[in-house]
Amino acid sequence: MYLEQLSLVNFKNYSSFEEKFSKKINCFVGNNGMGKTNLLDAIYYLSFCKSFFNSIDSQNIKHNEAFFLLQGQFNKYGEEIEVYCGIKRNQKKIFKKNKKEYERLSDHIGQFPLVMISPSDAELIYESSEVRRKFLDGIISQYDKVYLDKLISYNHILKQRNALLKQFHESRSFDSETLEIWDDQLITHGKGILEIRNAFLKQFIPLFNHYYRFISNSKEEVALNYLNSLGEKDFRTALLTSLPRDRAMHYTTMGPHKDDLEFTLADLSLKKFASQGQQKSYLLALKLAQFEFIKQQKNTKPLLLLDDIYDKLDEERFTKLIEMVSGDEFGQVFITDTHPERMNELLNQKHIDHKIFLVDDGIVQHL
Repeated sequence: MYLEQLSLVNFKNYSSFEEKFSKKINCFVGNNGMGKTNLLDAIYYLSFCKSFFNSIDSQNIKHNEAFFLLQGQFNKYGEEIEVYCGIKRNQKKIFKKNKKEYERLSDHIGQFPLVMISPSDAELIYESSEVRRKFLDGIISQYDKVYLDKLISYNHILKQRNALLKQFHESRSFDSETLEIWDDQLITHGKGILEIRNAFLKQFIPLFNHYYRFISNSKEEVALNYLNSLGEKDFRTALLTSLPRDRAMHYTTMGPHKDDLEFTLADLSLKKFASQGQQKSYLLALKLAQFEFIKQQKNTKPLLLLDDIYDKLDEERFTKLIEMVSGDEFGQVFITDTHPERMNELLNQKHIDHKIFLVDDGIVQHL
């Protein structure tokens, strides 16, 4: 699978853009702040129906414009497929595949698998557990529709249960029978989510360990652990135990929506004790493992987007990474970089099929 062509109108700092791509390596080069990353985000939009960086659709429309349009021509197993996204201010987002609009955007997720590696990945280490759960859910949702449906249902039920808890507080009342109705549904979907997450991690962790060893060239022991907020309790017992706290806080304090991933190096917190280089290697290993896992599950090579990847690695490891993603194990790759000469020399030296695009404040030239 690869993206043959991308066109856009009024997206972020672009009035218009249209280019065809190499099946292998595509580089957007230029100074910082010129719009290189915005092109990666446009590709991400066509895969996930949303921006990687800004979840508010209208804020991705070019300043003083009324709409934006994205259109991509994909080739998947030899079939050409057109994906279209259109957004007008204060109107519903329109998303189409081969000119047919989706009834549910979730039906599109996973059809064009993609992995994005970005400096913002550092949020996985430094931000709240919600960021790490989204990372986990984002991988599984690309290959497991049952999981995605369970997750959507669980979040809807959770919202209803939380609203009921708030209502109890405001009215100074309590209705255990009504609460139990939501509890039953929360437990049904929550158990399924936990089972799928645990099964995923059993397969994912060995891939992660493999890539960390490859990137770091070290013997450091790294670990990725799932922290279940239920502890040793079953879900129903946990809900009953936490009910006094839930009523005091006015929201549900235990369940898959409160679980977390723990990142460690030599049994110590990655956030507190690892060097910057070790943290960068850990994050890159996570994303490469994500790529390999999705490839195995979907039997296709995801698009790989590398945003400012040179910032993550020294020159030797950067060269090693580019050589790796240029091989047959990887498919189409999009890279942003600030040094045109460096990328051109490296790719020509290795005889890798590629195209390089110079980006200058929303204007793109094919080098």
